[in-house]
Amino acid sequence: MTSSYPHMLAPLDLGFTTLKNRVMMGSMHTNLEETKDWNRVAEFYAERARGGVGLMITGGIAPNPEGGVFAQAAGLYREEDIAHHRVVTERVHEADGKIAMQILHAGRYAYNPECVAPSAVKSPISPFPPKELDEEGIEKQIRDIVQTAVNAREAGYDGVEIMGSEGYLLNQFLVTHTNKRTDRWGGAYENRMRLPVEVVRRVRAAVGNDFIIIYRLSMIDLIPNGSTHDEVVQLAKAVEEAGATLINTGIGWHEARIPTIATSVPRAAFAWVTKKLMGKVSIPLITSNRINTPEVAEEVLSTGCADMVSLARPFLADSHFVAKAQSGRAHHIAPCIACNQACLDHTFSGKISSCLVNPRACFETELVVKPAKITKKVAVVGAGPAGLSTAITAAESGHQVTIFEKSDAIGGQLNLAKKVPGKEEFWGLVEWFQARLEDLPIDLRLGQEAQADDLIDFDEVIIATGVRPRDPEIPGQGGGQVHSYIDILNGTAKAGENVAVIGAGGIGFDVSEFLVHRDGESPTENLPEWLREWGVGDPEETAGGLAKEGAQPSAAARQVTLLQRKAEKHGKRLGKTTGWIHRAALQMKGVNMVAGVNYEGIDEKGVSVSFGEARENPKVIPADSVVLCAGQISERALADVLIQAGRPVHVIGGADVAAELDAKRAIDQGVRLALGF
Repeated sequence: MTSSYPHMLAPLDLGFTTLKNRVMMGSMHTNLEETKDWNRVAEFYAERARGGVGLMITGGIAPNPEGGVFAQAAGLYREEDIAHHRVVTERVHEADGKIAMQILHAGRYAYNPECVAPSAVKSPISPFPPKELDEEGIEKQIRDIVQTAVNAREAGYDGVEIMGSEGYLLNQFLVTHTNKRTDRWGGAYENRMRLPVEVVRRVRAAVGNDFIIIYRLSMIDLIPNGSTHDEVVQLAKAVEEAGATLINTGIGWHEARIPTIATSVPRAAFAWVTKKLMGKVSIPLITSNRINTPEVAEEVLSTGCADMVSLARPFLADSHFVAKAQSGRAHHIAPCIACNQACLDHTFSGKISSCLVNPRACFETELVVKPAKITKKVAVVGAGPAGLSTAITAAESGHQVTIFEKSDAIGGQLNLAKKVPGKEEFWGLVEWFQARLEDLPIDLRLGQEAQADDLIDFDEVIIATGVRPRDPEIPGQGGGQVHSYIDILNGTAKAGENVAVIGAGGIGFDVSEFLVHRDGESPTENLPEWLREWGVGDPEETAGGLAKEGAQPSAAARQVTLLQRKAEKHGKRLGKTTGWIHRAALQMKGVNMVAGVNYEGIDEKGVSVSFGEARENPKVIPADSVVLCAGQISERALADVLIQAGRPVHVIGGADVAAELDAKRAIDQGVRLALGF
């Protein structure tokens, strides 16, 4: 059978070893290693090896205590660490996989008072000022990195990735933004690049020639005074000469104010950066960031942007990404929607990472899908994310499942999310749910609102009826210019030119994003426009790849004022790693954000508000349209009827807790519930 993805599935000959395809699972710090449950760590990687990926990279492993991303971060610098890591590598090799360990020295990014850096320049994302390394200190860091690579080989890894991008230690030496030194490690670029080149050279000498060395090179820093393209090329050539096997693409520093992996970033948005280096070195190049389908990967490779693609979060969403593509089942790949909610948000909160779409990610030893001992008849009321995840998991376990959905389509409020510019990935999530329903023996009854009598013959009844908008009870809200967020996103109501949005939670932000764009327009679907809006330039023209003219957002489709009762920063409770993006996107469009208001009334002039408990400083927010996004309440009428009748039911998702339409919690609830039947 001819493959639909000939470039992606082609082997990659590295001389001393061959990768079975051109897909790499990029490094993700999941906090699994910190659990010290090495069987759990091993199963996470082995599951992806079984799924056919060509090469995996572990999360960042520290070469010494001062280099860890936080105190007690996982390392491979103690003798006892080697045996622990060998559990992982042996399991991966049993699954016919290859795995390299990322050596990550955080430098000034370390959330650790002992952090070190080329210069005593504090990071804006860490509270600890770093200690400037002296000559002896630099030599110690090199020795520790080399020893960690040697330990990795002894532990059975197929290679190492040396982290030289994203603003970590080696990257910090490269740019004058963080390197203020005047000795042989600073000043001219030849001096600033001395450390990464020396690290690669000495690692190669220590591990021999039959061991993969990947250098993760920052190809566009997206910070002031970052590397120029000529410097990137110079470093790439030097790293190749020093003994690197592959060069992987790093995009942006963690402190950069340009999004690089969130869902609003266009797919393969930075593949063009890697392509600039193609042909300038002879070793294979890997490109990365927002490559989340086999089609995108094939396009990137077939157009000569890189020799290999790196996908990280897509392997949380679906461990068998490659195997499904290879067997002609790409439509069954659970899509990464790049939401960050269960992966990066968890990582930076010190929690175990997982995936909104696939709660089994990083919980492979706990959440095991296996044939049920007793087959049950299961009724699921509601085909939103909670109901769908329950139904699919129950059916996979062998139960007889019936779904009742009162509307004529599955997806619930995912169908609203997918209308928001920057959230186009939700279309794929709904399509994937549909594909799974068609693949499993599930009785789907669309257009049927379940009644209590319909559920009598079932062994398990799951109520996943979702939410309905909360009524804010504002005087005058019954006027024709006042609309629910549902009507606006569905297109059954049109907003005017001057809109007040009441409620600044996640839905209020989404609706505001929808309103500032013209119908059918989204920068996420238009890479040149997205680059222009965020101020991304060509690193051949400006150091660091920041456009000289800065961000140039297009004019907003209408004027929007976003109102909230809480006297706090708008978006404070949005995602830890994405909230700033949502705020910045609306600020670029001139959205007026007003906090701490009391809603006094709505009339043809707009929204009357006051401030504080004393209801002072009354004013009118001019608006010819008002959109209500004032929260939700659980839709649980059927659940209450059943409970009152003494019927045992499970209430999940929004019907259980109506907090900001939390799809992450809803899907996780559904999977865990179904596995318990």
